[in-house]
Amino acid sequence: MSVSAAELSAMARARELGMGVLGTTSPNPAVGAVVLAADGTPVGEGATAPPGGPHAEVRALAQAGERARGGTAVVTLEPCAHTGRTGPCTEALIAAGVARVVVAVPEPTQLAGGGAARLRAAGIEVELGVEQQAAEEGALGAWLTGVREHRPFVVWKVAGTLDGRVAAADGSSRWVTGPEARAAVHRLRATCDAVVVGSGTALADDPQLTVRDAELPPTHPAAARQPLRVVLDRRGRLPGTARVLDDAAPTLVSVAAGPQELLEELFARDVRRVLLEGGPTLAAAFLREGLVDEAVVHLAPKLLGAGAPLVGDLGITGIGDALTLSVVGLTRLGGDVEIRLRPNRHTGDRRVADHRGATGGS
Repeated sequence: MSVSAAELSAMARARELGMGVLGTTSPNPAVGAVVLAADGTPVGEGATAPPGGPHAEVRALAQAGERARGGTAVVTLEPCAHTGRTGPCTEALIAAGVARVVVAVPEPTQLAGGGAARLRAAGIEVELGVEQQAAEEGALGAWLTGVREHRPFVVWKVAGTLDGRVAAADGSSRWVTGPEARAAVHRLRATCDAVVVGSGTALADDPQLTVRDAELPPTHPAAARQPLRVVLDRRGRLPGTARVLDDAAPTLVSVAAGPQELLEELFARDVRRVLLEGGPTLAAAFLREGLVDEAVVHLAPKLLGAGAPLVGDLGITGIGDALTLSVVGLTRLGGDVEIRLRPNRHTGDRRVADHRGATGGS
């Protein structure tokens, strides 16, 4: 079977729709779906609602109505065949009379699997693996990390100067970057389930760690929620007057022994995407253990010459052992630059989970 230009365009739109609800669907995947009429015209689209709400396919079918009959559903994740908090998406597609389903990522969990087989048994043509890598690296990345590694996906965000300083020699760090970059941080927070700092950052900067200037429309799912604020404070140093303890958002003060234990604690709370905003020491701990999945670096065209570095000691002594990263995005933010990177590391044996703590399309 071949994939048409209209279906490829619809898949690109479906990925955008999934990104649009990132941070609002956990522990469920952020899926996007587009319905094409029989002539290839887009007639419906949707993305996964917060837990308990309709899935992407159901929302797209509702918008399409009768125009879905004989058409094609294009979806970033294989439709589920089981009943969770909502009914199986496969049955909704069958009832709508679609003739074809185009899927980016096959369902990796045993619980929600079997969707393609159910659709084919009902006489529906199914195409799997269309632009799979792009979908896996997009909105589904966090959920897939949970399925494969039983931990949240970690985004490390850091802002610094051209010479790699996050603070001056006197410890001052406020306004390293400009307003556009700071607004981008709030938009990034809105895509995450939790924001993590260490007690050192909480004491030095007294951050509130809320989403404030994300410029989200009032109807956007993320506009009505705040990510969980997490402070790793093993020594009980956080004062009761800290801004992170106000009532603007939920807060967890963790005494976890290290990054692995902290991520296990957050995973058990249905957190699937973490924004690491801690200082150089905490960042180094996550990087040393191979627990950073993406880095978002904001660089300001400034030089300090001294002060706190972007990251602490990684235990690397030779250039040949350097942790290397690939640039996956480059954006100008006012006078600053945003660089998105992914570490080049061997991910090991990514065996498919048997749904131990991983939620399929439920």
